Amino acid sequence: MDQQSPKFDGTGAPFSRRAALLAMATPLLAQDRKLRLGIVGGRFGATFQFHEHPNCVVEAVSDLVESRRAHLAKTYSCTKTYPSLTELLRDRQVEAVGLFTPAPDHVAHVLECLAAGKHVLCAVPAAMSLEECERLVEAVKRSGLTYMMAETSYYQQMTISARKFHQEGAFGRIYACESEYHHAGLDVLFRLDGKRTWRYGFPPMHYPTHNTAHLIGVTGERLTEVSCIGWGDGDPILKDNNYANPFWNQTALFRSERGTSFRVAVWWKGAHRGTERAQYFGDKMSLFFAHPNGTGPAIVRWSEGREKDSGGFERQGSVLEPYETPRWWATDLLPEPLRHDSGHEGSHTFLTHEFVDAVLRGRTPTVNVLEAVAYTAPGIVAHQSALKDGAQLRIPQFG
Repeated sequence: MDQQSPKFDGTGAPFSRRAALLAMATPLLAQDRKLRLGIVGGRFGATFQFHEHPNCVVEAVSDLVESRRAHLAKTYSCTKTYPSLTELLRDRQVEAVGLFTPAPDHVAHVLECLAAGKHVLCAVPAAMSLEECERLVEAVKRSGLTYMMAETSYYQQMTISARKFHQEGAFGRIYACESEYHHAGLDVLFRLDGKRTWRYGFPPMHYPTHNTAHLIGVTGERLTEVSCIGWGDGDPILKDNNYANPFWNQTALFRSERGTSFRVAVWWKGAHRGTERAQYFGDKMSLFFAHPNGTGPAIVRWSEGREKDSGGFERQGSVLEPYETPRWWATDLLPEPLRHDSGHEGSHTFLTHEFVDAVLRGRTPTVNVLEAVAYTAPGIVAHQSALKDGAQLRIPQFG
């Protein structure tokens, strides 16, 4: 966790964080080379487009549950199935693995894949503890293999717009950002066949990456401090879970290395509408994702004009403009077969292409291992803060 240590990419080589951040999905490879991929996890793992990618073949699939294995095989038109990750990793035809397994298993499963010589695309979050974050970074560096985290918020259509606005300097200086992940009703996933799943009582801030990607994935800055407040209602689930977690909802205020304030709300219960959205406040321009209460995407621009507030006092004026979200998935950012809408606001085709392209080109993926832990570790520390009544805590850096 040495802040002065060299930065490495997913191939074990030093890299420019800015270059990795600004990288976007690139056009179709000219060569006929195809990545032979194994997919593990028959729920979320069945929602991607690897079978549509012109440079990918789904070589094998795996899930512990036979019905989910069958679903994967049907989705990807794959005849080779394995009952476990360990058995799939013995297949020498498999070059890379898409890991969509339970969150507490991610680091152990990634390390197993790397030890078998496989590149890895892993579901979020990257890790469950700061120690696991450190182990993950070191393992990827040693392996010389490509690691990418499948963070959907990085490729939401509005996040792509925000990233482009930032690159163009349209915001001026972003001085504040807010991100909300409201997802009431997740308790329906707490049990399966009468048994508790890994989601039972899972701490909200241990699932922060849909939020942290909204700032880090746009500007590249790192989060350095946090104070977090948690809320729970004494539900039996909050009194008896493997995580000793007493919270349904957690709200954190982060500070970045550039002094940006960043409010993150991960709420899993209450009278609110579901959303995964952000808003960016700049001294020249601000950008607002669509609000779940019905307000569409919008831009606010600084104006030299003056206006009066409700008390009759003058203030600086502003200009409000509706913003029509571009369909970035319909552009040449993707190979033609993938130019269609997909899961999580168009992100899945981008994640599909970014991983395949990064491995085949031997380049650093956008959400590489250092980005992945930069998205994940702040939530781990935020949860610690909530357990300490909102104490201000430092967030370690991993490169």
